[in-house]
Amino acid sequence: MSEELLINVTPQEIRVALVDNGVLQELQVERSGHRGLVGNIYKGIVRRVLPGMQAAFVDIGLERTAFLHAADIQEDHEEAQGETDIETRPGHHEIRNVCALLHEGQEVVVQVIKDPLGSKGARLSTRITLPGRYLVYMPYVPRIGVSTRIESPEERTRLKERLKSVIPPEEAGGYIIRTLAEGVDEADFAGDIDFLRRLWQSIRARLEHTSAPGEIHRDLNLAMRMMRDVMSDDIQRVRIDSRETVDAALAFCAGVTPEVAERIEHYSGERPLFDLYNVEEEIERALQSRVTLKSGAYLIIDQTEALTTVDVNTGGFVGRRNQEETILKTNLEAAAAIARQMRLRNIGGMIIIDFIDMEEEEHKRRVQRALEKAIQSDRTRCSLTQISALGLVEMTRKRTRESLRQALCEPCPYCHGRGFMKTAETICYEILREIVRETRAYPAERFVVLASPQVMEKLLDEESTSLAALEEFIGRPIKVQAEAAYTQEQYDIILM
Repeated sequence: MSEELLINVTPQEIRVALVDNGVLQELQVERSGHRGLVGNIYKGIVRRVLPGMQAAFVDIGLERTAFLHAADIQEDHEEAQGETDIETRPGHHEIRNVCALLHEGQEVVVQVIKDPLGSKGARLSTRITLPGRYLVYMPYVPRIGVSTRIESPEERTRLKERLKSVIPPEEAGGYIIRTLAEGVDEADFAGDIDFLRRLWQSIRARLEHTSAPGEIHRDLNLAMRMMRDVMSDDIQRVRIDSRETVDAALAFCAGVTPEVAERIEHYSGERPLFDLYNVEEEIERALQSRVTLKSGAYLIIDQTEALTTVDVNTGGFVGRRNQEETILKTNLEAAAAIARQMRLRNIGGMIIIDFIDMEEEEHKRRVQRALEKAIQSDRTRCSLTQISALGLVEMTRKRTRESLRQALCEPCPYCHGRGFMKTAETICYEILREIVRETRAYPAERFVVLASPQVMEKLLDEESTSLAALEEFIGRPIKVQAEAAYTQEQYDIILM
């Protein structure tokens, strides 16, 4: 693999693109006006406890109260659970009675684990974690865990032994060994431990002097987070178009990952960095619902609040042998493209994939394996089911921040996010029915209809007979007036 990390910095926003062999794989955007909250630590106040939901609403100083579920609350007895071989995951705990854990007015130290999405507030946890380069520090949980993505039992054992040898005897917290730690040694762990302990000491100092609700710790900006979380041996080069950010990245690496510094370079070319790699074009395509594949087949990706559906179509691809072979090749190509699109668009939650129906069980297994292999490179946790008899695959992808479309777009003010509008003919008939209602409800000498030019043209042309018949039926004149500022669905009926 030949991956590059491209960081585009302006005063208004930071955009980071991960490019693999010239193809955009992942894009993240952070705007100065509303930075992401995941990883931030707050001192909050419990405003409302909901026994029916086993949760509470916590005021952390944001516009909306945040949501804290009982499963994300750490209890004292959890601190002595010992070692574990799996990564600690929010929500994977026995659900307790929230009323025994929290009460209204109580102050709690919490960390954001999911950004506010739509009308929902941020999701919180009291299990504080501080990520470093190779380790995640858990100040309240004295245990050692290993990322589930490190599969070799020998390597897992080796890493735990190396970590134990450098943890200070007086250490009160615990650590999770991250996926990036595969192959590292004691010196790398020691550097991370030193960095994380100093960070926690500064957070504790601020905690004592911060009144609730208030922010205690803000995570790094997007550029530095990507340097911390994404930089692996596969990334050959980091190109940044801001000298100030380059200096900040070098300073950050000096204290955390000195071996990365030699891969950082300042891009000062006249052509914009993202244009150089065609990233801007890829962003535009990622906002479309249709994704055309090289073979001529295509995907239709439809995002809704409840779930995302992906429909696979052969399109212009007819194959060379037989129908089954054509379907198999299309589905195999689609499996790789779907994994990339989920990552690029940062689609989370429930995803339903409708592959083209396959008759042969071996073909289904090949497509299943192709999809499983394709999602292995995704840093976000994914899970999927077997292909059903209808050719459907249910997939979930952890959602912690907005999708690309949510970050860059807003619902259409004309169709209000439906994706379609009523036809001019439909609006004409609505207007005619409304006039009949108004006639029966209110006395009026005449009616004036204000509508968009498209609707007015339809009323005076194709529907002129209907309009004349209505005038005769109600015995009152109807005048139609075009309003250029009106949308196609907008109209007003004025009684004179």
